[in-house]
Amino acid sequence: MNKYRSHNCNELRRKDVGQKVLLSGWINKKRDHGNLLFLDLRDNYGITQCIINKDSSSFKELEKIQLETVIKIEGKVIDRSKETFNKEIPTGEIEVSINNFSTLGTCKELPLPVFSDQEYSEEIRLKYRFLDLRRKKIHENITLRSKVISFIRSEMGKYGFLEFQTPILTSSSPEGARDFLVPSRLNPGKFYALPQAPQQFKQLIMVSGFDKYFQIAPCFRDEDARADRSPGEFYQLDLEMSFVEQEDVFNVVENLLINTFKKFSNKKLVSEKFPRISFAESMLKYGTDKPDLRNPLIINDITEIFFREDVSFEIFKKLVKSGSKVRCIKTNDTKNKPRSFFDGIDKWAKEQGASGLAYFTFEEDDKIFAKGPVGKFFSEEALKEIMKITHAEVGDSIFLACDKQGNLEKITSMAREKIGRNLNLIDENTFAFCWIVDYPMFELNDQTKKIQFSHNPFSMPQGEKDKINFGNPLEILAYQYDIVCNGIELSSGAIRNHIPELMYKLFAIAGYDRKQVDEKFSGMINALSFGAPPHGGIAPGIDRIVMLLANEKNIREVTMFPMNQNAQDLMMNAPSEISDYQLKELNLSLKSKK
Repeated sequence: MNKYRSHNCNELRRKDVGQKVLLSGWINKKRDHGNLLFLDLRDNYGITQCIINKDSSSFKELEKIQLETVIKIEGKVIDRSKETFNKEIPTGEIEVSINNFSTLGTCKELPLPVFSDQEYSEEIRLKYRFLDLRRKKIHENITLRSKVISFIRSEMGKYGFLEFQTPILTSSSPEGARDFLVPSRLNPGKFYALPQAPQQFKQLIMVSGFDKYFQIAPCFRDEDARADRSPGEFYQLDLEMSFVEQEDVFNVVENLLINTFKKFSNKKLVSEKFPRISFAESMLKYGTDKPDLRNPLIINDITEIFFREDVSFEIFKKLVKSGSKVRCIKTNDTKNKPRSFFDGIDKWAKEQGASGLAYFTFEEDDKIFAKGPVGKFFSEEALKEIMKITHAEVGDSIFLACDKQGNLEKITSMAREKIGRNLNLIDENTFAFCWIVDYPMFELNDQTKKIQFSHNPFSMPQGEKDKINFGNPLEILAYQYDIVCNGIELSSGAIRNHIPELMYKLFAIAGYDRKQVDEKFSGMINALSFGAPPHGGIAPGIDRIVMLLANEKNIREVTMFPMNQNAQDLMMNAPSEISDYQLKELNLSLKSKK
């Protein structure tokens, strides 16, 4: 028998009554009933209630002992009376009568309670993350993460993928975010970069003749934190396949995600065949390329209405003439909603920095008319046209916004979510996946006014290579795709450009000459010149998958040792200063801040 335990704290049942047992774990909770002390002993697997009588020689010592002390107890399994069963834990029909105990690890005064999942400040939780991780909810989240990764590995093997590890120390490349740089001691003045993703390496694996690759890959990006993005590092399921088209990648990923979400969640899938939505359609109908399809609200463009003579909404008409657009959101059967509902949405929009949201409701007397602050500006014919565009009926309402396209997409996307939640339209017990496809190859940088890659620079443009119109680069579409679930982007992927001459042409549009491409992507360009197969892939984020499965809003809740919002590890005190000796060894010197 192991000297610390004969069973774990989730193992004992009524069939074990009468057995002498050894249990070890943390003191989760204590309840002193005068003659009896109840003690919940917790380990990784669960909780067992233990009791000790006042007459025992160990009673007083256990009575004073600090919660979270690690102890070993020796005792006997006894039955609980039916009225004291605890149905919330598997061991709730028994308890262990303590004969003696020993302390294995003492505990200081706790900076946060472990037996409770109450909210605590980020600073305390991250500084004492080892305590935070003992708490039930987050402990279960991290266990779930491990099980999800193991399951994914198993599934990828079934699909014929081989797992390979790619380098962590590599060269810097412009992949969209800032690199983390590592100085080289052996090559003074030169730096490695931590990989933002194994993008080039996984393509090189395909060029090397391996047909299907995957990896649970660490990625490093010097980005600001968000609820769905960790600062510094994250993990993704990186995969690549040779001799494939877009649909081949979709089939693998859909099957994997369907199997994973069915296994680890009781929520329903809205559809097991994920809808394909073009980028242009998504931006129009949802205002974003990360649509939450649980929300039935749709955005419609009604700009043309404001060129009509029988529309006298002059503020919008003037903006439309100067290049702005008008988009609207229809809500079903909201005629009986109080004025405060509509005014509240308008006020909220102003708080987001927009000029507000105009609104009216379709009503009918002898004719169709609009009730609301701006309803008087529309003729019956104009209202009928809006009803036709939006598929509205009498009793439905319209929220309108007018602005330049980028600002308009932002506010209508946010308004769609706000209104959907206010009307309780979003089913929280479902997962709604979709593919966003047909991304533009290039986009115009608003600040520099220069053309740049919109997504992955290594993507294959759509169309026959001899017929691509390089003269209108903003019209070139790419075989690039995102997978989205419940408004969260899980991954970006693409069919890769494996033709060097085509790659030079595309990089030239983004301002790179041939020499720069050869220098920046020497390994890739060189490899593609030696017989490269058509290939493509994707890289779903592990953190975001687990976040959805655990029903968490913040990625920190499914990450074992996350950094804070300022990319600091408060527990390990990183980043930290280094010694003058280390700087000298790396041939570095520090500038003092002015």
